[in-house]
Amino acid sequence: MKKVGKVVGLISLLAVFAFMSLGSGSSGSGTKETKAITQEKADAGAATEAAKTEETAATEAATEAPTEAAKDDITIEEQVLIDQDGLKVTAKEYVVDPIWGPGVKVLIENDSDKNLGISCNALIVNNYMVTDLFSKTVAAGKKANETLNFLSGNMEKAGIDTPGQIEIYFHVFNGDTYESVFDTDCVTIKTSAYDSMETVKLDDGHELYNEDGLRIVGKYVDENSIWGTAVLLYIENNTGKNIGVQADDMSINGFMVQPFFSATVYDGKMSINDITIMQSDLDNNDIKSVDEIELKFHIFDSSTFMTIKDTDPITFSTK
Repeated sequence: MKKVGKVVGLISLLAVFAFMSLGSGSSGSGTKETKAITQEKADAGAATEAAKTEETAATEAATEAPTEAAKDDITIEEQVLIDQDGLKVTAKEYVVDPIWGPGVKVLIENDSDKNLGISCNALIVNNYMVTDLFSKTVAAGKKANETLNFLSGNMEKAGIDTPGQIEIYFHVFNGDTYESVFDTDCVTIKTSAYDSMETVKLDDGHELYNEDGLRIVGKYVDENSIWGTAVLLYIENNTGKNIGVQADDMSINGFMVQPFFSATVYDGKMSINDITIMQSDLDNNDIKSVDEIELKFHIFDSSTFMTIKDTDPITFSTK
């Protein structure tokens, strides 16, 4: 049962990060300043390779940028998502809000004798884990219209502009005591884009870990992240279980720093996640450029929090 408290604390903190960065992406300005990740130190050809990396990043950004027309064309059929213990949740339509981004409008009907809350244990779009913005409490005997929003930054990083398949694992709890009432199995919504849906493995970069069905790839380091610096990771889980990944004992250029990172990836799914290092941490250690990084990954069963593996130190550089 290692690090349960750390998991809970990180979840709360990262939820705040996700909310505050909504609509701003991973960068604090319009220009993305990134460094490719490599196993070795930069060599004489680093400048040429960096130029290629910037060109590739620009191409990817143009490809991944969702168009409003494409979003507006997506529709779903009305369907019941939950009908259990007096609680009924019906998906009504796919919507796109200019501030909150894409989502599914739902009707929640609570015919039980308890105040009930509903949130998501997991949201998966086109086989990528996506952060949701959804939690609603409905009083006994009442109804509510609510929108289950997807964090648009997550969607863009995963290259998703036309959601074809939306998988939701709902968590229902007592609205007064917050005690769990029930968790649903996977509920699947297929949009009008399902038949043309393409799921791309965005696994370009340097492989940091590949063992027992879990693969972690370092894509790039963003030195212009809204919080300071971010290390972008691609995670693919084919372990047969839902897993969590955290970063421990992280150093940059030999100085210890505090990483803010906790990713949950369901079996058979993928995830794009940032390891965030606060600007204050960089300033306190007089780090002007992120050149060398060392860390350990803490890998655990996300259901039981039991440790699967704590890796040896993994060292990589940027160029």
